[in-house]
Amino acid sequence: MRLETIVVLEGDQTGQELLEESLRVLAPDVIGAEVALPRFDLSLERRRATNNEVVHEAARAIREHGLGLKAATVTPEARDDVGSPNRILREEIGGKVIVRTGRRIPGVVPFGGVHAPISVVRMAVGDAYGAQEWREGSGDTEVAFRTERIERAVCRAVAEFAFREAERTGAKVFGGPKYTVSPTYEGMLKEEMDAAAARHPTVPYEPQLIDATFALLIASAGDPLVIPALNRDGDILSDLVLPLFGSIAGSESMLVAFEGDDFEPTALMAEAAHGTAPALEGKNVANPLAMILAVAALLSQTEEGQTAGRAIREAALEAVAQGVKTADLGGHASTTDFTDEVIRRTATKIEVWSSL
Repeated sequence: MRLETIVVLEGDQTGQELLEESLRVLAPDVIGAEVALPRFDLSLERRRATNNEVVHEAARAIREHGLGLKAATVTPEARDDVGSPNRILREEIGGKVIVRTGRRIPGVVPFGGVHAPISVVRMAVGDAYGAQEWREGSGDTEVAFRTERIERAVCRAVAEFAFREAERTGAKVFGGPKYTVSPTYEGMLKEEMDAAAARHPTVPYEPQLIDATFALLIASAGDPLVIPALNRDGDILSDLVLPLFGSIAGSESMLVAFEGDDFEPTALMAEAAHGTAPALEGKNVANPLAMILAVAALLSQTEEGQTAGRAIREAALEAVAQGVKTADLGGHASTTDFTDEVIRRTATKIEVWSSL
């Protein structure tokens, strides 16, 4: 995938502030490349004013250009409101996989024996989300029903991406669905995991039922893991895995779209795993680390941006390791102070590496 344009999806409250910080890291004098940054305002106010048309426009732009960077957005609670933009983006971009990676942050104590990265690779569509629901009867005899569906192509994309990610990072593919209880429905993902394992024989593979996966994660020996999952299982797993590292500040989320049988990404959208943190808005104290890592993850998936992506990731974690930390990590750096330090370190790394 070429690094020419990154579609910028603006958000709400602190989410927008941290997006602006991450865009500073994409400056040409930092990464050594000119990148076009067309912007779409996905703030709640604008989504309401356009009845979500701006979200559809943003999705079309990401499909055209291939790369997107999204700020955290507010999801209103009322059923008749505009809702979350994420469902629209996932469906219209053609996203099949969501990848969320938890990693250790220097100086932050993780729980248990966790210290190597853990990536949850989940379905981006289908399963419990978007299912039809209804009730019949009344009183004690009232019954609730729900129709769920998963697709073979999405199962295959999740499994293949998980094994490729494990191959790329030296990790083990671990976990899986409850295929013993649901051999027809959940067994479809397990079948695709087994098929992917056969295509990637050098990747360590340890399938587990989803309940065992949760239990064994708490007693993890520290190996890097990639966990393929159904949509809802993966959503819940992410909420467990990311806090295991003591903070979700070092975690990014990426939506991946595929077309065809070669499983090469056709579109990628990265964002931080955290929300909009309204209590921190305007105080210059929020931690931009996750949004900066989202930029690094996006660049790393392109041919021209791999060096810059690595430099940004290393610079951000080195800054934390050497004491440049925001208040949530026990430091005194402001939001802009931290970004300034990452920019300084990134530019230095790229300059030194280019001379070698």
